[in-house]
Amino acid sequence: MNALSTGTALESFDADWQEWHAAHEKQRAHPHGFLAVTHLHWLGSEAARLEGAPGIWRVEADVVRVVLEPGESLQRDGRELNTEAGTTVTFGPIEERGGINLLSGNTVIEVAKRGGEYIVRPRNPENGLLRNYQGTPAYSPDAAYAVRGTYVPFEAPRPTTVGAAVEGIQHVYEAPGEIRFRLAGEDLALTAFNGHAPGSLSVLFTDQTSGRTTYPANRSLSVVPAPDGAVELDFNRAVNLPCAYTDLATCPLPPAENRLPVAIEAGEKIPYERQDKQ
Repeated sequence: MNALSTGTALESFDADWQEWHAAHEKQRAHPHGFLAVTHLHWLGSEAARLEGAPGIWRVEADVVRVVLEPGESLQRDGRELNTEAGTTVTFGPIEERGGINLLSGNTVIEVAKRGGEYIVRPRNPENGLLRNYQGTPAYSPDAAYAVRGTYVPFEAPRPTTVGAAVEGIQHVYEAPGEIRFRLAGEDLALTAFNGHAPGSLSVLFTDQTSGRTTYPANRSLSVVPAPDGAVELDFNRAVNLPCAYTDLATCPLPPAENRLPVAIEAGEKIPYERQDKQ
Protein backbone atom coordinates (compact mmCIF):
# COMPACT_ATOMS: atom_id res chain seq x y z
CA MET A 1 0.00 0.00 0.00
CA ASN A 2 1.46 3.38 -0.96
CA ALA A 3 1.81 6.33 1.40
CA LEU A 4 -1.22 8.14 -0.03
CA SER A 5 -3.52 5.18 0.29
CA THR A 6 -2.17 4.47 3.77
CA GLY A 7 -2.82 8.06 4.78
CA THR A 8 -6.31 7.94 3.30
CA ALA A 9 -7.09 4.73 5.17
CA LEU A 10 -5.90 6.22 8.46
CA GLU A 11 -7.95 9.37 7.88
CA SER A 12 -11.01 7.21 7.27
CA PHE A 13 -10.24 5.15 10.39
CA ASP A 14 -9.99 8.31 12.48
CA ALA A 15 -13.16 9.81 10.99
CA ASP A 16 -15.13 6.60 11.61
CA TRP A 17 -13.98 6.58 15.23
CA GLN A 18 -14.89 10.24 15.74
CA GLU A 19 -18.38 9.62 14.35
CA TRP A 20 -18.84 6.50 16.51
CA HIS A 21 -17.65 8.21 19.70
CA ALA A 22 -19.84 11.26 19.13
CA ALA A 23 -22.86 8.96 18.79
CA HIS A 24 -21.84 7.05 21.93
CA GLU A 25 -21.47 10.29 23.90
CA LYS A 26 -24.90 11.44 22.73
CA GLN A 27 -26.43 8.19 23.92
CA ARG A 28 -24.62 8.42 27.27
CA ALA A 29 -25.97 11.94 27.84
CA HIS A 30 -29.61 10.92 27.23
CA PRO A 31 -31.95 12.86 29.58
CA HIS A 32 -32.95 9.61 31.28
CA GLY A 33 -29.70 7.69 30.90
CA PHE A 34 -27.52 6.50 33.79
CA LEU A 35 -26.03 9.97 34.30
CA ALA A 36 -29.54 11.03 35.35
CA VAL A 37 -29.77 8.45 38.18
CA THR A 38 -30.34 10.26 41.49
CA HIS A 39 -30.77 7.35 43.94
CA LEU A 40 -30.27 3.59 44.21
CA HIS A 41 -32.84 1.90 46.46
CA TRP A 42 -32.73 -1.79 47.38
CA LEU A 43 -36.23 -3.08 48.04
CA GLY A 44 -37.15 -5.41 50.89
CA SER A 45 -40.20 -6.85 52.55
CA GLU A 46 -40.63 -3.81 54.80
CA ALA A 47 -42.74 -1.09 53.18
CA ALA A 48 -40.87 2.19 52.72
CA ARG A 49 -41.02 5.51 50.95
CA LEU A 50 -38.16 6.07 48.54
CA GLU A 51 -36.53 9.40 47.89
CA GLY A 52 -37.12 10.53 44.32
CA ALA A 53 -40.07 8.18 43.68
CA PRO A 54 -43.75 8.34 44.58
CA GLY A 55 -45.53 5.70 46.66
CA ILE A 56 -44.70 3.19 49.37
CA TRP A 57 -42.65 0.24 48.08
CA ARG A 58 -41.94 -3.34 49.14
CA VAL A 59 -41.28 -6.79 47.68
CA GLU A 60 -43.46 -9.80 48.43
CA ALA A 61 -43.14 -13.24 46.82
CA ASP A 62 -40.93 -11.94 44.00
CA VAL A 63 -43.43 -9.19 43.17
CA VAL A 64 -42.93 -5.45 43.70
CA ARG A 65 -45.89 -3.73 45.34
CA VAL A 66 -46.41 0.04 45.37
CA VAL A 67 -49.14 1.86 47.28
CA LEU A 68 -49.94 5.22 45.68
CA GLU A 69 -51.71 7.90 47.67
CA PRO A 70 -54.06 10.55 46.16
CA GLY A 71 -52.15 12.99 43.98
CA GLU A 72 -49.19 10.67 43.38
CA SER A 73 -48.69 9.93 39.70
CA LEU A 74 -47.05 6.85 38.25
CA GLN A 75 -47.43 6.01 34.57
CA ARG A 76 -46.55 2.99 32.49
CA ASP A 77 -46.55 3.23 28.70
CA GLY A 78 -48.50 6.48 28.93
CA ARG A 79 -51.23 5.03 31.18
CA GLU A 80 -51.82 6.45 34.65
CA LEU A 81 -51.64 3.71 37.28
CA ASN A 82 -53.04 5.69 40.22
CA THR A 83 -56.71 5.44 39.32
CA GLU A 84 -58.15 5.76 42.84
CA ALA A 85 -57.08 6.71 46.36
CA GLY A 86 -54.80 4.14 47.86
CA THR A 87 -54.18 2.25 44.62
CA THR A 88 -51.85 -0.74 44.98
CA VAL A 89 -49.84 -1.52 41.85
CA THR A 90 -47.78 -4.67 41.31
CA PHE A 91 -44.86 -5.38 39.01
CA GLY A 92 -43.08 -8.64 38.34
CA PRO A 93 -41.70 -11.10 38.65
CA ILE A 94 -38.84 -9.44 36.75
CA GLU A 95 -36.07 -11.59 35.33
CA GLU A 96 -32.45 -11.10 36.38
CA ARG A 97 -30.88 -8.09 34.60
CA GLY A 98 -34.35 -7.18 33.37
CA GLY A 99 -36.34 -4.10 34.27
CA ILE A 100 -39.20 -1.75 33.48
CA ASN A 101 -39.37 2.03 33.24
CA LEU A 102 -42.19 4.03 34.80
CA LEU A 103 -42.79 7.77 34.64
CA SER A 104 -43.49 10.22 37.46
CA GLY A 105 -43.52 13.79 36.21
CA ASN A 106 -40.23 14.28 34.39
CA THR A 107 -38.57 11.45 36.32
CA VAL A 108 -38.20 7.93 34.96
CA ILE A 109 -38.49 5.33 37.72
CA GLU A 110 -36.44 2.25 36.82
CA VAL A 111 -37.56 -0.97 38.55
CA ALA A 112 -35.09 -3.79 37.97
CA LYS A 113 -33.54 -6.96 39.35
CA ARG A 114 -29.80 -7.11 39.96
CA GLY A 115 -27.99 -9.91 41.77
CA GLY A 116 -31.32 -11.48 42.68
CA GLU A 117 -32.53 -8.32 44.43
CA TYR A 118 -35.02 -5.68 43.32
CA ILE A 119 -33.86 -2.10 42.92
CA VAL A 120 -35.51 1.23 42.19
CA ARG A 121 -33.47 3.94 40.47
CA PRO A 122 -35.08 7.32 39.77
CA ARG A 123 -33.63 9.09 36.74
CA ASN A 124 -34.13 12.84 36.62
CA PRO A 125 -32.77 14.99 33.77
CA GLU A 126 -31.95 17.76 36.27
CA ASN A 127 -29.43 15.53 38.06
CA GLY A 128 -26.15 17.39 38.54
CA LEU A 129 -24.02 14.57 37.12
CA LEU A 130 -25.87 14.86 33.82
CA ARG A 131 -26.18 18.65 33.78
CA ASN A 132 -22.44 19.07 34.41
CA TYR A 133 -21.29 16.27 32.11
CA GLN A 134 -18.41 17.47 29.90
CA GLY A 135 -17.73 14.35 27.86
CA THR A 136 -15.32 11.49 28.39
CA PRO A 137 -11.60 11.70 27.57
CA ALA A 138 -10.24 9.02 25.29
CA TYR A 139 -7.03 8.01 23.58
CA SER A 140 -6.60 9.21 20.02
CA PRO A 141 -7.62 6.40 17.68
CA ASP A 142 -4.75 4.08 16.83
CA ALA A 143 -5.18 1.37 14.18
CA ALA A 144 -2.57 -0.77 15.96
CA TYR A 145 -5.23 -1.56 18.57
CA ALA A 146 -7.74 -2.84 16.02
CA VAL A 147 -6.73 -6.48 15.76
CA ARG A 148 -8.13 -9.66 14.25
CA GLY A 149 -9.17 -12.51 16.48
CA THR A 150 -11.08 -15.75 16.47
CA TYR A 151 -14.20 -16.59 18.43
CA VAL A 152 -14.02 -20.15 19.78
CA PRO A 153 -17.32 -21.44 21.25
CA PHE A 154 -17.21 -23.64 24.32
CA GLU A 155 -18.71 -27.11 24.04
CA ALA A 156 -21.49 -25.80 26.26
CA PRO A 157 -22.08 -22.30 27.67
CA ARG A 158 -20.29 -21.86 30.98
CA PRO A 159 -22.08 -20.18 33.91
CA THR A 160 -19.62 -17.53 35.06
CA THR A 161 -19.94 -15.69 38.36
CA VAL A 162 -18.39 -12.24 38.64
CA GLY A 163 -18.37 -9.54 41.26
CA ALA A 164 -20.11 -6.20 41.05
CA ALA A 165 -19.28 -2.54 41.46
CA VAL A 166 -21.37 -2.54 44.65
CA GLU A 167 -20.61 -4.83 47.56
CA GLY A 168 -22.87 -7.71 48.48
CA ILE A 169 -24.07 -8.89 45.08
CA GLN A 170 -22.75 -11.08 42.30
CA HIS A 171 -23.71 -11.46 38.67
CA VAL A 172 -23.97 -14.80 36.87
CA TYR A 173 -23.57 -14.80 33.08
CA GLU A 174 -23.63 -17.52 30.47
CA ALA A 175 -20.27 -17.42 28.68
CA PRO A 176 -20.72 -19.00 25.24
CA GLY A 177 -17.03 -18.96 24.31
CA GLU A 178 -13.78 -17.04 24.22
CA ILE A 179 -12.05 -14.73 21.78
CA ARG A 180 -8.40 -15.48 20.99
CA PHE A 181 -6.11 -12.83 19.55
CA ARG A 182 -2.57 -11.53 19.49
CA LEU A 183 -1.56 -8.09 20.75
CA ALA A 184 1.73 -6.53 21.79
CA GLY A 185 3.54 -9.74 20.89
CA GLU A 186 1.41 -11.91 23.19
CA ASP A 187 -1.22 -14.55 22.56
CA LEU A 188 -4.29 -13.55 24.60
CA ALA A 189 -7.86 -14.65 25.18
CA LEU A 190 -11.02 -13.03 26.56
CA THR A 191 -14.05 -14.84 27.93
CA ALA A 192 -17.11 -13.45 26.14
CA PHE A 193 -20.68 -12.98 27.32
CA ASN A 194 -23.74 -12.64 25.12
CA GLY A 195 -24.26 -9.04 24.01
CA HIS A 196 -27.44 -6.98 23.97
CA ALA A 197 -27.87 -7.13 20.19
CA PRO A 198 -28.61 -10.53 18.59
CA GLY A 199 -25.42 -12.21 17.41
CA SER A 200 -23.16 -9.85 19.36
CA LEU A 201 -20.73 -10.60 22.18
CA SER A 202 -19.61 -8.43 25.08
CA VAL A 203 -16.22 -8.64 26.75
CA LEU A 204 -15.37 -7.04 30.08
CA PHE A 205 -11.69 -6.55 30.74
CA THR A 206 -8.94 -4.71 32.54
CA ASP A 207 -5.36 -4.19 31.35
CA GLN A 208 -2.13 -2.58 32.44
CA THR A 209 -3.57 0.92 31.98
CA SER A 210 -6.39 0.21 34.46
CA GLY A 211 -6.17 2.48 37.48
CA ARG A 212 -3.58 4.64 35.73
CA THR A 213 -5.13 6.20 32.66
CA THR A 214 -8.26 4.06 32.37
CA TYR A 215 -10.98 3.23 34.89
CA PRO A 216 -9.64 0.57 37.29
CA ALA A 217 -12.67 -1.72 37.62
CA ASN A 218 -13.61 -2.53 34.05
CA ARG A 219 -14.06 -1.51 30.45
CA SER A 220 -16.33 -3.08 27.87
CA LEU A 221 -16.04 -3.93 24.18
CA SER A 222 -18.79 -5.22 21.89
CA VAL A 223 -17.96 -7.47 18.92
CA VAL A 224 -19.89 -9.41 16.29
CA PRO A 225 -18.28 -12.66 15.11
CA ALA A 226 -18.49 -13.63 11.45
CA PRO A 227 -20.00 -17.04 10.59
CA ASP A 228 -16.49 -18.50 10.44
CA GLY A 229 -15.62 -17.10 13.88
CA ALA A 230 -13.49 -14.22 12.63
CA VAL A 231 -13.67 -11.21 14.95
CA GLU A 232 -12.36 -7.67 14.83
CA LEU A 233 -11.38 -6.39 18.27
CA ASP A 234 -11.17 -2.62 17.96
CA PHE A 235 -10.02 -1.55 21.41
CA ASN A 236 -10.35 2.07 20.29
CA ARG A 237 -14.05 1.46 20.95
CA ALA A 238 -13.56 0.16 24.49
CA VAL A 239 -15.98 2.10 26.67
CA ASN A 240 -16.61 2.79 30.33
CA LEU A 241 -19.53 1.23 32.15
CA PRO A 242 -21.90 3.32 34.29
CA CYS A 243 -19.94 2.59 37.48
CA ALA A 244 -17.08 4.67 36.06
CA TYR A 245 -19.29 7.74 36.55
CA THR A 246 -21.62 7.02 39.46
CA ASP A 247 -21.69 4.95 42.64
CA LEU A 248 -25.37 4.23 41.92
CA ALA A 249 -24.53 1.52 39.36
CA THR A 250 -24.37 -2.26 39.81
CA CYS A 251 -21.98 -3.01 36.93
CA PRO A 252 -20.33 -6.43 36.70
CA LEU A 253 -16.59 -6.85 37.07
CA PRO A 254 -14.56 -8.81 34.52
CA PRO A 255 -13.87 -12.50 35.13
CA ALA A 256 -10.36 -13.09 36.48
CA GLU A 257 -9.06 -14.44 33.17
CA ASN A 258 -9.95 -11.15 31.44
CA ARG A 259 -7.31 -9.18 33.31
CA LEU A 260 -4.93 -8.66 30.41
CA PRO A 261 -1.15 -8.46 31.03
CA VAL A 262 -0.63 -5.82 28.32
CA ALA A 263 -1.26 -2.08 28.25
CA ILE A 264 -4.11 -1.19 25.90
CA GLU A 265 -3.61 2.52 25.30
CA ALA A 266 -6.83 2.86 23.36
CA GLY A 267 -10.47 3.62 24.06
CA GLU A 268 -12.03 5.64 26.84
CA LYS A 269 -10.02 6.92 29.79
CA ILE A 270 -10.93 7.67 33.41
CA PRO A 271 -13.90 10.08 33.36
CA TYR A 272 -13.24 13.64 34.49
CA GLU A 273 -15.72 13.02 37.31
CA ARG A 274 -13.45 10.34 38.81
CA GLN A 275 -10.00 11.77 38.14
CA ASP A 276 -9.74 13.50 41.53
CA LYS A 277 -10.45 10.16 43.23
CA GLN A 278 -7.60 8.23 41.65
